[in-house]
Amino acid sequence: MRLRRLLPEQGPWGDQKKTLTMSVNPNQAVLRKTEQPGTDHNSKVWVLRCTRCGECYGANSTDAWERRCPNCGGGWPGLPIPTEREGQNWNREELVIAFNLYNQIPFGAIHARNPKLVELAAILGRSPGSVSFKLSNFARLDPSLQARGIRGLQHGAKGDQEVWHEFAQRPEALVYESARLLADRLGGTVENVAELDESDLPPPGVEREALVRLRVNQEFFRKRVLSAYEFRCCVTGLGIRPLLVASHIVPWAEDAANRLNPKNGLCLNALHDRAFDRHLMWVDSDFTVRFAPSLRESAQRSETCLAWLLSFEGSRLKLPKKFTPDADFLRQHSARCLGESPSAKPR
Repeated sequence: MRLRRLLPEQGPWGDQKKTLTMSVNPNQAVLRKTEQPGTDHNSKVWVLRCTRCGECYGANSTDAWERRCPNCGGGWPGLPIPTEREGQNWNREELVIAFNLYNQIPFGAIHARNPKLVELAAILGRSPGSVSFKLSNFARLDPSLQARGIRGLQHGAKGDQEVWHEFAQRPEALVYESARLLADRLGGTVENVAELDESDLPPPGVEREALVRLRVNQEFFRKRVLSAYEFRCCVTGLGIRPLLVASHIVPWAEDAANRLNPKNGLCLNALHDRAFDRHLMWVDSDFTVRFAPSLRESAQRSETCLAWLLSFEGSRLKLPKKFTPDADFLRQHSARCLGESPSAKPR
């Protein structure tokens, strides 16, 4: 999640909004302000995060404005991050926020050293181990992991199941709610928390709110698919994140029920994504990559880049460990590429 520093009167905790009278170091963001006494006279512990390296640490409220990162900025060691919620039952708000993170990281990255888990723990007032434990509780409910014989932790709370089932019933609403809840905690905006590009958003109003809701869900889908493929193109193996796209197999506008279904997505580099979207590339039921004859004809005219694109003809997809592309979605897409009816039976 991308955080911006809190300026005067932007605090996240209700009545405390006006207690911040000076801005913090531009490279340090305030995650939250606690009531735990600091080491300075009349100070409280604030939780800061370095926007450069992601380090989370505690600091006295009296000198937070001048703190430098203890990891990359040569600053003094931070204070322990308060974990006042440790040992208490997880409420629905915490579960919804944690569920969002569960869908952004591969199962193998669920551990207490993961920077994203450490950051969420700092925000919630829990230990990284507690957050790791909770995400593993969600893993036990994941059908894609169960299919691989991975069951996660065997015992979990009723609230975990309720959030999981709620997502199945109203996925887009819950995804947006999770972003809003996190934004409320950070004293920021949904756009900022979801890492949306705000440059082309309309002014505040009904139109903007609808567009933000749409983009929050699209960003959720993107992170879910890319993390499933461990941030590598499933055709070429390319691992440069800015060049990767979460491509819908069946378009977003055509299947509302599967808009956020990661089995309806492929992690592709931008060029192969364009070919896939334009029905110039498809994937057979055995996960073999195919290209339109028209592209091969163009490649014969010494199109170097096109030759690279087509060099993956006949190769098999690099499948993810979970969320293997749905065969029916692939069949619908290939039928359109071949000029057949998407409802036609596979040959």
